[in-house]
Amino acid sequence: MLYAIETSGITKRFDETTAVNKISISVKPGELFGLLGPNGAGKTTLISMLSTMIEPSGGSALVWGYNVMKDADAVRQNIGVVFQDTTLDDRLTGRENLDLHGRLYGLDGITRKKRIKEVLSLVELTERADAIVKTYSGGMMRRLEIARGLMHHPHVLFLDEPTLGLDPQTRMHIWDYIKKLNKEEGVTILLTTHYMEEADKLCDRIAIIDNGQIVALDTPQDLKNSLGGDVITLGLGNPGDVDKLCNSYRKDGCANIITQNQNEVFITVNNGERQIPHILLLASQAGIPIISVSLRKPTLDDVFIHYTGRAIRDKEVSVMEEVGYKMRSRRK
Repeated sequence: MLYAIETSGITKRFDETTAVNKISISVKPGELFGLLGPNGAGKTTLISMLSTMIEPSGGSALVWGYNVMKDADAVRQNIGVVFQDTTLDDRLTGRENLDLHGRLYGLDGITRKKRIKEVLSLVELTERADAIVKTYSGGMMRRLEIARGLMHHPHVLFLDEPTLGLDPQTRMHIWDYIKKLNKEEGVTILLTTHYMEEADKLCDRIAIIDNGQIVALDTPQDLKNSLGGDVITLGLGNPGDVDKLCNSYRKDGCANIITQNQNEVFITVNNGERQIPHILLLASQAGIPIISVSLRKPTLDDVFIHYTGRAIRDKEVSVMEEVGYKMRSRRK
């Protein structure tokens, strides 16, 4: 089977730091595949290698059957990339940005005109096509970048944090466009995000990445089902009691999975409604006050905490990403 993307132990090191550590994934043609992880987990570094922007330190990768190191030009002809930061020329109109991109990919005038009309319609920017880009909103710029990435009919589209910094309403609109282009254009999409809801809503499969490694990979529903049962969340007034309470529950054997995060304890159990009285009794016997209790089905947040031991923090900054940025800047 020809995979759209196939990596085998791909690795990237910056000096003494390993940003991507022996990642192996296979993405099917037409699949919408997500890389879910905190800032600095290695998501952007992986996309940079797959899009031939930086060379791997080890392992191998094929994109649409082409080796990212040996066949870099062929890879570039078959991919589109939407970066975290905008790369549009804001002094040109939307149409001119798309036309320039088409010229760079060798599209003739007739083809460019036809394709510009198609992609503008896809992202609903036809009416603003001849407006200067600096007059666009953040969401409109994002949509134009997606349109630009589709100009040359790529087989694979990389979307690196496509809704970063956008308001919730605009973010949901971008989700609609992403799902639409995946189905209507038939393009394979590899999307990176640290938004749980985004990964859950959009992706056929999700790879959870942390510290440069894949720690879990499955469909969103199967990842949540892997925890089993219901999740009881206990809020504690004193964060110092968290370890003590977890130990009490482990000793009792009342839970399938026990995880913690700052001043909260998450307990995965069967028949959660019936288990709450016993759970609270154990806390009382341990002399630990509980200030809040909630019951729900597992989410991707629970999955991430289970596999990594912590929640994703939006503003988490890692040394890996800083080092990677400095190394890339040095080469410019």
